[in-house]
Amino acid sequence: MPPTTHQARRRRRLRAAGVLTLLTAVVGGGAYLAVTQLNSSEVLVRERCSAVVGTDTYELRPEQAANASTIAGVAVTRGLPPRAASIALATAVQESGLRNLDYGDQAGPDSRGLFQQRPSQGWGSEEQVQDPIYAAGAFYDALVEVPAYQTLPITEAAQLVQRSAYPDAYADHEPEARAFASALTGQSPASLNCVLRKAEEPGNAVAVAERFAAVFPTVATSPSENGMVASASGSVGWAAAQFAVAHAKELGISTVSHAGLRWDRNDGGWTTAETETGQILITLAEAP
Repeated sequence: MPPTTHQARRRRRLRAAGVLTLLTAVVGGGAYLAVTQLNSSEVLVRERCSAVVGTDTYELRPEQAANASTIAGVAVTRGLPPRAASIALATAVQESGLRNLDYGDQAGPDSRGLFQQRPSQGWGSEEQVQDPIYAAGAFYDALVEVPAYQTLPITEAAQLVQRSAYPDAYADHEPEARAFASALTGQSPASLNCVLRKAEEPGNAVAVAERFAAVFPTVATSPSENGMVASASGSVGWAAAQFAVAHAKELGISTVSHAGLRWDRNDGGWTTAETETGQILITLAEAP
């Protein structure tokens, strides 16, 4: 029996509702997939900082790079040669993996910090040796007392400071130490690059200024509309600029511009940019 007019209309309404439900599911699923893919792309970013010297590239995690830049920055502020930073970085990589450790080992149960310095051996208090700036300064205080340390192999110079049970191990880290020292002391401009995810919190201009003042006390800084301006040029300028890049994850920094180049967190690299001579322009991340 053919359907009545009422039955036919009812069937058409049901078919239309089914199509609408299907379209809603497809569109909603597509939007969910797009958001998921976007979030996944951020999660899949492998955060890292690299130093490029010639054809060689070496990588550190952002936390390690920040500590490396502090060690190198202290050398720059003290007027020490890049060789001193190379020795210090090779030592810290071997002793702590460039992590500010709050524990020691069987050979030195009271060892602490980047250099695993022992309070019982006169390096300072436990609190002091876990301050990266103090620890780096203490290391350099001992290093400059080593006769002709600049001409010694890195492993020998490091051992004369550290008195390690494994003195040959320092040599294993010499290539990467030299690469990061060259970048972070400003000898190799724009050779430090950090690939980072989007900032989870807005940057803090006060924290950035305080960090600069602690490591580069002779570099004048002033607040800007969306960040900070530092005044420095030459190798000191590049040391300070790449110090900011190395601390970008921790301090919520979005871009760093200096000497005609700009590092951009979103792009993960250095590109040309107009900048004022002798200035480092730092912009901070906004609230997500």
